Amino acid sequence: MSDPATSVSIVTQTCVRPESADAFARWQGETSAMIANFPGFIAQRLMPPNPPLQVDWVILQRFASLGDAKRWLASSERESRIEGATPMLVGRDDVHIVRDDASAARTAPVSAVMSTRVKPGMEAEYLKWEQKVAAAQSKATGLQGYRFEPSVPGVQEDFIAILRFDSETNLRTWLESPERRQLLKEVAPLTAEFHTRMAQSGFEQWFRDATPEGAPAAWKMNMIVLLTLYPVVFLWGLLVGTPILARALGLDFPVALFIGNAFSVLLTSYLVPWTATRLRWWLSPAKPGRTLVDLQGASLLVAAYSIMILLFWRVL
Repeated sequence: MSDPATSVSIVTQTCVRPESADAFARWQGETSAMIANFPGFIAQRLMPPNPPLQVDWVILQRFASLGDAKRWLASSERESRIEGATPMLVGRDDVHIVRDDASAARTAPVSAVMSTRVKPGMEAEYLKWEQKVAAAQSKATGLQGYRFEPSVPGVQEDFIAILRFDSETNLRTWLESPERRQLLKEVAPLTAEFHTRMAQSGFEQWFRDATPEGAPAAWKMNMIVLLTLYPVVFLWGLLVGTPILARALGLDFPVALFIGNAFSVLLTSYLVPWTATRLRWWLSPAKPGRTLVDLQGASLLVAAYSIMILLFWRVL
């Protein structure tokens, strides 16, 4: 179990070309399969665009510590994945590291994430301004929460502010208010860059799982991946890989294997969330009786493995 006092979330907001939406979804599914095995990784959630308020794809990746998150951001695995996605994107990504908070409110339906690049030497003045704007927006109608995240040297050069409101109307009213516009004029000499992006959900609800226990244990998630991946790989090889790709089309083994892996990753990326939803009672049980529920769920999956092995054995 991760400690909310040390765990962090990487929040990425990216704008995808409309004609590349399907390709990006497939790319993200493959990335999800890769990051699942990265040290310190806990969970990932993906939120597609929801115009007109949210035009970006939003990806949240949760890690056990800041060090784990930094290693992923600097990894060759992530770099290779980003290179493959670049032609699908428009403009720059916003990548933020946010500390998890077990007490965070989870009810806000809309959020605005503001990233600010402060000019060197102006940090102290900017922090004073941030206190001023925080006091002003605390009176805004519909405000449900506010978080301010300082920059992380070497990882995140921007200061991050997250606003949560109860409705899009109230959020836009504050963002377009004369008071806020005047505050932005005051801070302009201190900043080099400023970006605001919105999402049709409160980010805070992502930083902790819906249960007190937090994200599911890694061994449980691995068991679910195996439950869905094994039959996909077997049936593909039996029905498509061997009779069609290898025999009918005469494809070489490396090519046929690549096609099979690509299909398996894509299908598994849909099957795993579907299965996890139906096994939520096991993934995140309440503390009373947790050990018993863990054993029951694990036994159920082991039984499913055994049944599939016996069935497939008879087919061959």
